[in-house]
Parts: sequence; structure tokens; C-alpha cells
Amino acid sequence: MKAVFLDADTLGNDVDLAPIEAVTGALVKYGRTAPEQVLERIRGFDTVLTNKVVLTRDHFAACPELATIAVVATGLNNIDQVVAKEHGIRVMNVVNYGRSTVAQHTMALILALATRLLDYDRDVRSGRWGRSDMFCLMDHPILELEGRTLGVVGYGDLGQGVVERAKAFGMKILLGARPGQPAGEVDGYQRLPLDELLPRVDVLSLHCLLTEDTRNMIGARELARMKRDALLINTSRGGLVDEQALADALRNGVIGGAGFDVLTEEPPRNGNPLLADDIPNLIITPHSAWASREARQRIVGITAANLAAVAG
Repeated sequence: MKAVFLDADTLGNDVDLAPIEAVTGALVKYGRTAPEQVLERIRGFDTVLTNKVVLTRDHFAACPELATIAVVATGLNNIDQVVAKEHGIRVMNVVNYGRSTVAQHTMALILALATRLLDYDRDVRSGRWGRSDMFCLMDHPILELEGRTLGVVGYGDLGQGVVERAKAFGMKILLGARPGQPAGEVDGYQRLPLDELLPRVDVLSLHCLLTEDTRNMIGARELARMKRDALLINTSRGGLVDEQALADALRNGVIGGAGFDVLTEEPPRNGNPLLADDIPNLIITPHSAWASREARQRIVGITAANLAAVAG
């Protein structure tokens, strides 16, 4: 197997790539690869490993020896899969590696927003508590999670992990049907059409892939159907939510808060409506929910296993 890893830096410098190297033999590694460098770096290789580097029709046409693409992530939107199949190229990805860390991050966002953790921290640091004429501050409303309803759209491995943890806080669970997905009962939970789900939940957490059906799944209309103190959490894909509509909804008190680990452009070099400094009760983290060392090392192990299966 002649393999090249185009963006090894995306897994960090604290993981051990030895399992992949053992399968591939001589693995050529590049920390990062710019679009104009892709063709020269994959030419002559039968196996390409990538996290976020985009591979297209032109690359496949120019590299007839390319047989396998191993995406060291779950999302496959950086690979033209239809054309890859036309060229007989096998595309594989990694699933079920980040259940613990993504669920943990999701709950951290929910808890921080529900308790207004960052607002109270800022109040203390700015001296407001020190100037208070009472022993405590109660300026920001706190949402008690016990007895509240969590709605989960995307009940795969990650969604299930969030449900397990939310139940430990005494939350009730409802599932939401993605566009085109049937309603019904799953694992004893009701799965409702999105329009029925939204008015009933206190927290809505998104855990589905970005497709043409799910793009801007949550827009101004959907936000208006939610409770005024409801929280929206997205640790999945930025394009699932209309970001301008969410910014407007938070400013106008349409919903109570939001916590996002993802944006439509990453990194947001060209700005983003959610990065304005006048939006209340909003937490943005830099697509870091997946990035515990344990999860990244699992990616290495699963990728190695995938490649070993191909090698026979």
C-alpha cells in the first residue's frame, strides 16, 4: 500500500500514528496541504488519507492509480463521492469515535447556558458582585434542567450519548425527525415531525449530518415556533441553522440562548453573524467538541482497521 496523509496536523501532535503506519508501510505525511498542492502530492499514491482536504473530479481523473480514500472523520462532504465511485475509488470514513467527548461538550454548553455561567462570571470579574448590596446576584434567569424536555434531532451514536447524559439530569426526552425521516417510536422515545417537536422542547440539540435536505433546517420560521426561553445547541454542522436568523432571534428574545461548536465557514475568516458582540446568551466554541486526545486516538485506530480490511 502506497499511502499519503494530506493533513496530519488536523489530528494534533499528541496522537500515535503507528497503527496506520503499520498497515500502510511507508506513510508519507504532510502537516497541511493547500488546494493547489493536492494534485502533486497525491499523484502516484493508491491510498490517500485526509480530514478536510477537498478531493474532486479533476484529482481522480489525473490519478488513475488512486484506489482508496480514507477520511479521518465522519463527514464526507469534502469528497466528490459520486465521481469517486465512477472511478472505482473506495471512500471510507470513521464513525463512533467521539460519543463521550461530543456528548460531554454538548452537556457543557447546555449547563453553561442554563445556569448563565459566563454572564455571572463576567459580573464577578467586572466588580458587579463586589458592589452588590446583597450577598448574591440574581440578574440572569437560571433554567433548572430537571423535568425539562430535551429534543434531539439525529439519534445516532452522538445523539444517543447526549440522551444518556441528559437523563441523568432528570430531563425528559423527545426525538425530532429530520426532513424526509418518518415519525414514530425509537427506543421508547417519541420521534416527532420538526414542527411538532419545536414548541414542546426546552433544549433542542442537533446531531445530524449536513445534506441538501438538512441545510438551514432551522431558520426564522422554526426558531419562532420554539419557547422564548428555549436553548438551541449545535455540535454537528454549521449549515444546519440559518445563522443570521439565529442572531436576530437571540437579539429579539425569540429564544433564550444558543451554544454552537460549528459555523458554516471554519475558520470564520470572512466574519459570521453569530460573532457579533451584541448577541446575548450565546456561546461559540471552535469546532473542538470532538477533539479529546482519546477520541483522536480512536480515529487513528479505526482508520488503521479500515485500511487493514482493504489490504486483506
